[in-house]
Amino acid sequence: MPRPASFAGEGPVDPSAAHRLPRALVPRRYDLHLRPDLDQARFEGTVRISGEAASEVREVLLHAVDLQVAEASASAAEGPAVPCDVQLEPEHQRLRLRPAEPLPAGPLRLDLRFSGELNDRLHGFYRSTYTDPEGRTRTIATTQFEATHARRAFPCLDEPDAKAVFAITLDVPEGLLAVSNGPVVDEEPLPGGGRRVRFGDTMPMSTYLVAFVVGPLVATEPVRAGGTTLRVVHVPGKEGLTGFALEAATHALDFFADWFGLPYPADKLDLVAIPDFAFGAMENLGCVTFRETALLVDPGRASQLELQRVADVVSHEIAHMWFGDLVTMKWWNGIWLNEAFATFMELLCVDHFRPAWRRWVSFGLEREAALAVDGLHRTRPVEYPVGSPEEAEGMFDVLTYQKGASVLRMLERYLGEERFRDGIRRYLARHRYANTETADLWDALEEASGEPVRQVMESWIFQGGHPLVTLAEGPSGPELRQEPFAYGPPLPGEPSAIGRHWEVPLLVRALPEAPGPATGAEPGGSGGDGEARLLLGAEPTALPPLPGGGVPVLNAGGWGFYRVRYPRSTLETLAGRLGELAVLERFGLIGDTWAAVLAGQADFADLLTLAGGLAPREDPDVLGQLAGALRSLERFLDEADLGALAACTRAIVAPSLAELGFERQPGDDERTLTLRSLVVALAGTVGQDPEVQERCRALFAAEQAGRADLDPDLAPAVVQVVAASGDRSTYEQLLDRYRHPATPQEEMRFLVALADVPDPQVAAEVFELALSEVRTQNAAFVLAALLGSRLHGPATWERLTARWDEVLARTPENLAPRMLEAVRWLCRDRALAERVTDWLAAHPLRSGQRTVQQALERLWVHVGAVERLRSPAPAALQAATARLGEGRGGGAGR
Repeated sequence: MPRPASFAGEGPVDPSAAHRLPRALVPRRYDLHLRPDLDQARFEGTVRISGEAASEVREVLLHAVDLQVAEASASAAEGPAVPCDVQLEPEHQRLRLRPAEPLPAGPLRLDLRFSGELNDRLHGFYRSTYTDPEGRTRTIATTQFEATHARRAFPCLDEPDAKAVFAITLDVPEGLLAVSNGPVVDEEPLPGGGRRVRFGDTMPMSTYLVAFVVGPLVATEPVRAGGTTLRVVHVPGKEGLTGFALEAATHALDFFADWFGLPYPADKLDLVAIPDFAFGAMENLGCVTFRETALLVDPGRASQLELQRVADVVSHEIAHMWFGDLVTMKWWNGIWLNEAFATFMELLCVDHFRPAWRRWVSFGLEREAALAVDGLHRTRPVEYPVGSPEEAEGMFDVLTYQKGASVLRMLERYLGEERFRDGIRRYLARHRYANTETADLWDALEEASGEPVRQVMESWIFQGGHPLVTLAEGPSGPELRQEPFAYGPPLPGEPSAIGRHWEVPLLVRALPEAPGPATGAEPGGSGGDGEARLLLGAEPTALPPLPGGGVPVLNAGGWGFYRVRYPRSTLETLAGRLGELAVLERFGLIGDTWAAVLAGQADFADLLTLAGGLAPREDPDVLGQLAGALRSLERFLDEADLGALAACTRAIVAPSLAELGFERQPGDDERTLTLRSLVVALAGTVGQDPEVQERCRALFAAEQAGRADLDPDLAPAVVQVVAASGDRSTYEQLLDRYRHPATPQEEMRFLVALADVPDPQVAAEVFELALSEVRTQNAAFVLAALLGSRLHGPATWERLTARWDEVLARTPENLAPRMLEAVRWLCRDRALAERVTDWLAAHPLRSGQRTVQQALERLWVHVGAVERLRSPAPAALQAATARLGEGRGGGAGR
């Protein structure tokens, strides 16, 4: 269908723009030879770029930045090399080559010699360090090229549709390991020591997928997974943390080869743990790089959520080998498709790997985070025109990943699993080794399903926002209506990026007239028995007849990416029958109600009514959705009203705490273990339960003294409660544990807990740690924790602004906006919110500024919520506490 005029993303980006290169040369092959010097933090190299020239060549432009080019030459076919004049253009990150004489159309070869610095900014060709057992600092040279950083390592056409074969050779100092995209095919000693390592040719791929790592690393013994050689590469001494990643990767390779109907597209797969890494992981073909926390884990010391994180990231990156590496977007406006689909496939894969984790259910919290941003007027379309490198970097956000995956899941549920998979297989087979636009995927899915996929999906991809679907009484009976959901009006003088209407794939079912026990079945497939399936357009649509009649449940199964609003009578009925709803239906009911409260469209008491309907063994993610609202209230309410919030929180979790206790029980499944941890954390922090706090301190002290091990699933909650109720002595203990962790997960657990200690002097010291001792990859998360703290936020803001240049100098560019997302919690003081808004307007980031603008809009949504809830919330909390106590036969205590 033609895109409505309001849709963004019209047409391809102008290839003549300054950030795009004219294609005087279409590359086919790179022969890249690099000589890194880890001691001097420098590298030298040569590259031969072979390709085709469509017309006579008088000038060639390549990408290059932070490089020194010593010489360059060009030759046509097998003709002699012609020297080139070299002109670097740093402002455009380009290199201009002018041959001494014109070269004819046809085969063209460029040869360049260059050098550069191994930087400390965690992008391009950079250095990472760790301390070995003897206390020596060891250095690794590694790469991170997405989105536009290959140009920092070698001159190239650094655009995703300039695919070519890469043949990489590295001169490796003595005693170091080297890995790259291809397998090692040849090694020879070098006269001065060390060796020259040549890697096999890759398939045609984009520059951002090139990788090479050199350093004092070791690799596990290779294992075979579906015909692929698989290893984990890591710093020495962490061999015992590799087994789970190998298991997850082996499963993923087999799962994806079967699901996609295509074999793994590379010759081997190395998973490489890097001590300093700005992202979670990077899908370099055959040589995936990771943060250590996302790859190395001890199942005996990790919680289920920490294990899930490793399985998620490993599966996500391996999915990219097909969706992203084998088939790649033409330009960065299409990066959402790579990342959203890899997220979708990660969830499918992990759900198959560990069904007990119920990964599609736990994804609800991630989807809720996307809905929260997408209800802002400063949201954006999932796909929109991208020009400069800074704009490309800004695409890596919750809308690309979580909203994109959510709308794909919504489509899959609507079409059905088989038709959806058939369309994906058709798309990959048709476009392998090539580049695509988003419409190519819709075409393949339409062919496989016979459904108007493009019409539906373009309404979700090319405009921002999402609808609020309302059940209302119409002229002829109940009907369904849609309108854009927003938390409030646009900010003065600003346009809104929220769209007008969507083609909404709805699944609707009904609860029977008479209440009954939950069956344990999870409704919400793809228009199966008991469900009505329809597309809701701009006009109101009559509620279709529902099998069995009864109370209608919109968004059956909970898969849709939209909010739902019911008449009050229907909401009250559903609140009394929560146990008959599917997990994600309960999750959505709570999330939609809290969003309506924030938007001033619902009473806060409605949320507490739903809280009263939760079961003692509620799904942890449903309770987690409610916990998010309670933690928000902790930041909203005045000090004098926190007691009412704490009492209500204790009343909500008391039955769960009484039933679950602190000890693991025989027969506890993995969701129960996660629920217990959540209940303890909520009771001991927001609930301020002194008994829970004392029990957590006793468990932590016993573990510290070596008298007992902490249950790995309970450990994160215990640490959180101990920190939040701790003092300087607690801080010293947590700091020591951070400095001497047993696993990467424990390092982060204790590091972030430092920001929870209530002592303001401790908070000042933690701020200093973030700017000195803490790895730059983690400092932004520590600062965000301080900034988002009820107790420490305002003081942290003053420190942050006073040392802004220093903070930015230590923060990887992609993490600065993540840090500033926490300003949304500086909301109890309108004057402070105004100062924050003005200051950030005067100090824009170079990249990720849209995320900062969204955080500021959320700040003002929260300011409005604070001012609306400040008066009625305490009374509503007290009434709910009394009601919960009466309904459970007594007080809120255990």
